Amino acid sequence: MIFKIEDVTVYFPYDNIYPEQYEYMVELKRALDAKGHCLLEMPTGTGKTIALLSLITSYRLSRPDSPIKLVYCTRTVHEMEKTLGELKLLHDYQVRHLGAQAMILAIGLSSRKNLCVNTKVLAAENRDSVDAACRKRTASWVRALSTENPNVELCDYFENYEKAADNALLPPGVYTLEDLRAFGKNRGWCPYFLARHMVQFANVIVYSYQYLLDPKVAGIISKELQKESVVVFDEAHNIDNVCIEALSVSVRRVTLEGANRNLNKIRQEIDRFKATDAGRLRAEYNRLVEGLALRGDLSGSDQWLANPALPHDILKEAVPGNIRRAEHFVHVLRRLLQYLGVRLDTENVEKESPVSFVSSLNSQAGIEQKTLKFCYDRLQSLMLTLEITDTDEFLPIQTVCDFATLVGTYARGFSIIIEPYDERMPHIPDPILQLSCHDASLAIKPVFDRFQSVVITSGTLSPIDLYPRLLSFTPVVSRSFKMSMTRDCICPMVLTRGSDQLPVSTKFDMRSDPGVVRNYGKLLVEMVSIVPDGVVCFFVSYSYMDGIIATWNETGILKEIMQQKLVFIETQDVVETTLALDNYRRACDCGRGAVFFSVARGKVAEGIDFDRHYGRLVVMYGVPFQYTLSKILRARLEYLHDTFQIKEGDFLTFDALRQAAQCVGRVIRSKADYGMMIFADKRYSRHDKRSKLPGWILSHLRDAHLNLSTDMAIHIAREFLRKMAQPYDKAGTMGRKTLLTQEDLEKMAETGVQDMAY
Repeated sequence: MIFKIEDVTVYFPYDNIYPEQYEYMVELKRALDAKGHCLLEMPTGTGKTIALLSLITSYRLSRPDSPIKLVYCTRTVHEMEKTLGELKLLHDYQVRHLGAQAMILAIGLSSRKNLCVNTKVLAAENRDSVDAACRKRTASWVRALSTENPNVELCDYFENYEKAADNALLPPGVYTLEDLRAFGKNRGWCPYFLARHMVQFANVIVYSYQYLLDPKVAGIISKELQKESVVVFDEAHNIDNVCIEALSVSVRRVTLEGANRNLNKIRQEIDRFKATDAGRLRAEYNRLVEGLALRGDLSGSDQWLANPALPHDILKEAVPGNIRRAEHFVHVLRRLLQYLGVRLDTENVEKESPVSFVSSLNSQAGIEQKTLKFCYDRLQSLMLTLEITDTDEFLPIQTVCDFATLVGTYARGFSIIIEPYDERMPHIPDPILQLSCHDASLAIKPVFDRFQSVVITSGTLSPIDLYPRLLSFTPVVSRSFKMSMTRDCICPMVLTRGSDQLPVSTKFDMRSDPGVVRNYGKLLVEMVSIVPDGVVCFFVSYSYMDGIIATWNETGILKEIMQQKLVFIETQDVVETTLALDNYRRACDCGRGAVFFSVARGKVAEGIDFDRHYGRLVVMYGVPFQYTLSKILRARLEYLHDTFQIKEGDFLTFDALRQAAQCVGRVIRSKADYGMMIFADKRYSRHDKRSKLPGWILSHLRDAHLNLSTDMAIHIAREFLRKMAQPYDKAGTMGRKTLLTQEDLEKMAETGVQDMAY
């Protein structure tokens, strides 16, 4: 359908549109017109992605004199493929109606592991090894060596791509990762380097959050993006945690041991070069004296990761004299490793600020702050000079230099925490030194400053007013949408007690109470006997899930459950979990029905959909608070309180409830779907906890469902399932239209009515 929103003609590839999609587009257009940032919360399963893509690509078509670029960030490769699939459909529709002027170039960009087509390189087991195997075949010095020695192995795809030079271009179209690989194989060009080259020409780029938020990656991939770009962070409810991880570094014993081995290898290489090609080391020294940390003419295949500090914090001056010579720099790193080794030998938990850490490092090891700042760049320069391609082997020394650069650059928003053992396993010594970032706004600030509009959107952004404070920005539009429905297909319930009237909760003093464990088990036994197909249960942690399943097994509850449905469990092993999910789906497909036990904050809770018959009921056992005794969390809470005046309790509740909403939201993926959500913990009946759930869940949570026992929940579930079995009108009638046609939209435009569904 084609309709107008003010002065923009929107091309939408379906015959009907949901009212909330239309409203979402209106708000998004307001943000684009204002050239500002926005926060939009849209219920899951209401077509958020296609609404975003339709409006932004149509907006671009309506402003041919100032074309905008769309940078769409997703969390997983699966989401990236889904987004590009939707964009393909939309692109075909626009080209059918507008012809050649609607042609765009859209690409997905991922790591070498996902894009490489060289079978020998792909044989490496993990991402870092694939990167190293690629460098061994594409580095400029390796290629130069191959002219003298024909036995040196190169990558034919990369060689062909280099030969094509400026002619290596992608024709317009939408390319998923699979399409890029197929195109590369067909032409004999390297898809990874081709995609990276095409980033500057593409109208739409879809890639991972890290490519914009992690300075090490963004410095290489995203530095050429123009200001007139619209950046979208999809499923961005955890964006503050992604920002924090991008600037945090952990150093363990094994890191230091690996770094020492790396330094020995570097030392040997320096000695070898001194004997065979001393001119290279001298040339590097002269370049550093002139103030150039890195050669400016690096080819794409030689580029390392960029500096871990944010662009505006990197010093634009010459490398300090005491680390210009390669052997002096190695000596400084040795002293740094020695100092870190001594600090790890502690028996107590230590916490200090970067400033005091740097001053004690200076007094005890004689390394100045300015020297620390340049560690990462200096290491990069040295490894290029020594022509090292085994990048995966040199990860430990890179981690140490990463740590040094960040600790030398930032005085505020960070803490250094040294723990002699994991608190959950105090008998196993496992010292760890963590540079922990507390301020999520540090990593995302360059994105807000650099781009015209940044859109942060997800199904769970409640309470929406906390995000601008956490990320310190001012949105021009901040809005939460409700779901328009012809029938109440979501049934949330708060279960506060078992059928024996004992309260249930995962509060620390109650969680191991046999009465609570028994009532939780009985709830599931009753539910699996009346709910068809798939049931998903989320627990607050792996250890709690293990404990409760073991108890259910001993008391025979698990056996009762398995008489009704098969049971599958998420583990910390990705392969096992994938297999369990696959079998769970097969059990649901064949009508046997199944129960899936999972963990909040786990892989399944974040990215797997349990739509249709795969999830008719989801049970959230307890409130998934973070481990509140964690030293890093405590330090972050202090920082949030002192800097942003966010109370400790408010942040913890907000964080727990967004995870709970994310878990239960897995069950509804479209409006034709239906499902029940049970919040099994007496704390959900409190207003301060419950009110932080998204509006689209709260609007279906009736007062009568706020304080239920197991038998009352069973009765409600029976009634709900009976109601859902009745035929219904999908388009909606009686003034509650949930599918709008083109005529409806034209009528709305004439009358100025925008809320037909509410």
